[in-house]
Amino acid sequence: MAAMWVRGAAIRPVPRYAVVDAGTLEKIERELAEDSQGSRDELDRSFARFESTQPELADALSQLLTRPLDEAALALGYFLTIAVWLAFERTFGATRIREVSQDAIDATEEAIKLEEELRAAQGGEPLDLDDVVSIEQPNLLAFIHNHVDAVLEGGLHDDDSRSPPCDVDDVRIVYRGVVLLTLCLSHAVLPVDGAARNSRELMA
Repeated sequence: MAAMWVRGAAIRPVPRYAVVDAGTLEKIERELAEDSQGSRDELDRSFARFESTQPELADALSQLLTRPLDEAALALGYFLTIAVWLAFERTFGATRIREVSQDAIDATEEAIKLEEELRAAQGGEPLDLDDVVSIEQPNLLAFIHNHVDAVLEGGLHDDDSRSPPCDVDDVRIVYRGVVLLTLCLSHAVLPVDGAARNSRELMA
């Protein structure tokens, strides 16, 4: 029997120090579920911090989310974008996340594309991109999949009717964008000693 091919061949492994924990995601999910003015204001502030600290990455996601997407897919995209950003910001803090360059975004996009091509060419029962990224960021991918699945299945209303199905292709576009965001931020996280050294250099 051939050895199971699991770890990405094109996608770089995520360092263990850059893995987001489940507890942070659970707290963020509770906060984002609150329907209050304070919660909405915090969302606006969080998105503003994302745009100011990660301008290239924010622009890439903005271009994706300004496409003519299905309404449910668009809402999913905004929700997951801010949730993923908050997860990294709260887990590692500003001093441990490098600004992601356009070159890094392009390289990550190419790695995702190549990984998919390699998996598809494997034949038999190849592990797909989800499997690869789930190994690198298990808690984040579980969080993302829960929300993608909820949108694809449609929500129940008070009268027990379901929302009309959303556009699966649009959801796939959003999902790919969120995977890109996840991998870019994962590889932008500095180790603790690297963050401390960077802080001293900035203060010099």
